[in-house]
Amino acid sequence: MALDLRSLAARRAEIVAHLTFAFRTAVEAVGHNKARAALTSLGILFGVASVIAMLAIGKGAEQEILAQMRLLGTNNIIVTPLVEQKEGVVTEEKAATPKKFTPGLRYADAQAIRAVIPDVDASSAEIVLNTLITREGRHRSAKLVGVDTSYFRIMNLRIAEGGAFSPEQVVHGRLVAVIGHGVKSRFFTQVNPVGQTVKVGQNWLTVVGVLEDRTVSGQNAQRLGIRDANMDVYVPATTMLLRYRNRALVTQAEIEAASKREQGNTGPTEAAAEDPSVRAEQRNMNQLDRIIVRVAEARLVPSVADVVQRMMARRHNGVVDFEVTVPELLLKQEQRTRTIFNVVLGAIASISLIVGGIGIMNIMLASILERIKEIGVRRAMGATRRDILLQFLAEAVLISMTGGVAGILVGGGFSFAIERLAGIHTIVSPLSVAVAFGVSCTVGLAFGIVPAHRAAQQDPITCLRYE
Repeated sequence: MALDLRSLAARRAEIVAHLTFAFRTAVEAVGHNKARAALTSLGILFGVASVIAMLAIGKGAEQEILAQMRLLGTNNIIVTPLVEQKEGVVTEEKAATPKKFTPGLRYADAQAIRAVIPDVDASSAEIVLNTLITREGRHRSAKLVGVDTSYFRIMNLRIAEGGAFSPEQVVHGRLVAVIGHGVKSRFFTQVNPVGQTVKVGQNWLTVVGVLEDRTVSGQNAQRLGIRDANMDVYVPATTMLLRYRNRALVTQAEIEAASKREQGNTGPTEAAAEDPSVRAEQRNMNQLDRIIVRVAEARLVPSVADVVQRMMARRHNGVVDFEVTVPELLLKQEQRTRTIFNVVLGAIASISLIVGGIGIMNIMLASILERIKEIGVRRAMGATRRDILLQFLAEAVLISMTGGVAGILVGGGFSFAIERLAGIHTIVSPLSVAVAFGVSCTVGLAFGIVPAHRAAQQDPITCLRYE
């Protein structure tokens, strides 16, 4: 047993010695032709750099999609009203067709979805009103959002201080509010906002909770249809409908304001300064801006969305004045599109690796003719075919490894430049670096084996006579 262990150790030491000598000889041979080796490794360099950059873009896109899913909430279905109407010439046929009445998106719809569909875990109405926050001589424009108490759980909004609305506050429409972190930073710099009052619009609200800080970029907010919760003030939906504005009810003040707008009594400066969101709010006659529905299980989301679609169509007399969307499915489709795009770009990048490998093979084959005398001398001095094979194979792998290391550095630089200049989030993971380095070594090994084998098969007598 001891003899077997000693022989195994001796064999391992012999293999290590052969590999070390082959690598040292390869370093010396490459050192004699630095420029040629550098040019040969360019194909590997750009191929590895492209792979690193593509994997970084793909990883960044994956993280971005997951972050967007967390922002929108998992297993959610969103029902939104179709406010904008298409304009066109009214034909006689269309004019003869009686227009069906639709009440628009109403609070009763949100309650019916929650009560009727069994697979719905929770649902919440959402009503948005542009308003003004005032406290201690400071004021700022903000959005007042009327929601149900389940809204914060559905939208993954965590409360850092205080708590959410109680069922009693929701039922009776109490003047209470949950404020965003930005509202706290601007209006409650010295005191704890919980229990304090703040004037929002024409009413004084008692703060019962403060949300955690969660910043959303303007681009994501516009694309995903979400707002920056930091500067929002949340009140119960019943409070919004009873104390602020119920768009299902038309008041005398709204009729007079609409009449003035139609007659052009507002000044041009005021009309130009009017915010687009304010104008959209004035045109919106739906009681709610959105209904967010959370399904109990992810696999049930498509079927529940279909049930919600048919239920809403029946409640709205068959008039399609609403839209049912599943954000998770849209984001997954976007993720699949990005994955296909990255696979295509990765395939294009792999062509550079193949071209680089062919370049290594060509240079090594040419190197055999230049160094055929050296092969004959080494064989005459006792080198075996395996030694010659290892020497030329080590040279090919060394050139490929050098290009791989340089490609990793260049790929990291590409990823950084893409993120800074194009605004695309990139993540260079250790796995992508390991994969790119392994691929570069494999290319050198695969394309170097043929020249190395040809060098090992040379006849030493013929090599010594070669001129």
